[in-house]
Amino acid sequence: MTATGTTTALPGVAAEAALAVPGVAGLQPRLAHRPAAAAAPTRAGTTPRRTPTEAGIRADRAPDGSGWHIEVRCVLTEGRRALDIARNVHDRVTAALMTHLATHGVAEPVTVAVTVTGIGAWRDAA
Repeated sequence: MTATGTTTALPGVAAEAALAVPGVAGLQPRLAHRPAAAAAPTRAGTTPRRTPTEAGIRADRAPDGSGWHIEVRCVLTEGRRALDIARNVHDRVTAALMTHLATHGVAEPVTVAVTVTGIGAWRDAA
């Protein structure tokens, strides 16, 4: 995989790691994704388009080009401390990204910011 292909996969790697954290209900897309999804035409008999999982992830190059800044916007389930979940998301996303980059021979620093955008009610199906 090329360095470009490796870095374009960063949002997906970050999303997968964040969604694996207990207490994360989902990722919330930035507002820019919502109007585009709402305006997208759908044909009769087809399922509406879903916002991609990576929509809750923003990956930007550092201003000096020395690495990456990743923002994770997540919605949590209630019943746990938001701070604990956010720290766990930060740690897991950072580890997953560093492992991904190292696997592909790319040695760049990564900073991760986690924003909790909401806490949803969690109901046990049992």
